[in-house]
Amino acid sequence: MSDPTPAPRPLRIAVCAPGDATDVELADAEAIGRGLAERGCVLVSGGLGGAMAAACRGAKEAGGVTIGILPGYDDKAANPWVDHPLCTGLGQARNAVLAATGQALIAVGGGVGTLSEVALGLRLGRPVVLLGGWAPVLASAEAHALTERQGHRLLAAATPAEAVELALAALAGH
Repeated sequence: MSDPTPAPRPLRIAVCAPGDATDVELADAEAIGRGLAERGCVLVSGGLGGAMAAACRGAKEAGGVTIGILPGYDDKAANPWVDHPLCTGLGQARNAVLAATGQALIAVGGGVGTLSEVALGLRLGRPVVLLGGWAPVLASAEAHALTERQGHRLLAAATPAEAVELALAALAGH
């Protein structure tokens, strides 16, 4: 008897968001997490607090699955909405693991950790959607032309719902 063909894996979307977040960033991250879960995606985040926790909370409230890529060795550091904490012991270098795990990235806000994840995602050829924060700078005509010339997909969204749609559309067209 042969094994049946396994079901396709759900899309993994990384939500890059600051631990020290504004109220707007928290609300946006939660809405993105909810939207991704409603579309059947697995949410990948840095797994800690702030907007990372808000994204995970939104996903869990919508019945989704979450992965937290943690900087240290203690899985108890993960926020309570992380289903699968991955302890890396890599500190900030864990941002590379997060960017590699997400098939697309949605960046919320403008922290420098978020910026590093955006750059790593682009370097890995992942579509990156920006919401707030770095969007005005990185989605400028000059930056957009540069990233496009290098074959990168950098998109700017005006709302959390648009961020989810752009990420999924970028993957569908890939």
